[in-house]
Amino acid sequence: MSRMEDSLVLSLAGGSKASRFPPLLYAAAPLAAILFQVYVPRFLDALSYLELPLLVAIYFALMRRKPASGAFIGCVIGLAQDALSPHPLGMNGISKTLSCYFAASLSLRFDVENTILRFILGFFFYLFHQFFFWSLSRGLLGQQVQFQIPQTVISAFLNAVVAAALFSFLDRFRRED
Repeated sequence: MSRMEDSLVLSLAGGSKASRFPPLLYAAAPLAAILFQVYVPRFLDALSYLELPLLVAIYFALMRRKPASGAFIGCVIGLAQDALSPHPLGMNGISKTLSCYFAASLSLRFDVENTILRFILGFFFYLFHQFFFWSLSRGLLGQQVQFQIPQTVISAFLNAVVAAALFSFLDRFRRED
């Protein structure tokens, strides 16, 4: 393996440990992200592309490194977001549950503290979340919603930039297990 691959892939013997956070952060960060998602776009339409609850959920799932915990975190944050949004209850819950489950599964294999990898994961999981939300809207609700690929890719890039900065900020509150 190359040096880059060695830094990204965890060794089976040493691996990186799961991170812990202050209990207040598990409530405060998602709540702040959900309130941002609900209220800020009403005043600043330019920020409506941000999916902060997804980014916070992905961060906690990546850092906990446990797929079951990641799925639970995604479910709780998604359902809380659904409760405050005009979407049917469960749409964000299902999408975020799957996104966080896969994020936590990936964190078992890769060093998710790498900034470039965090950017890539933020980009990928935003696309995954949007695609799955679109699929649920069409399949479960029977809505004829268009999946606007160029707009979604641009939003994914912008969310990935925010994800890299947000993840670095949230790292300040982290302590290793």
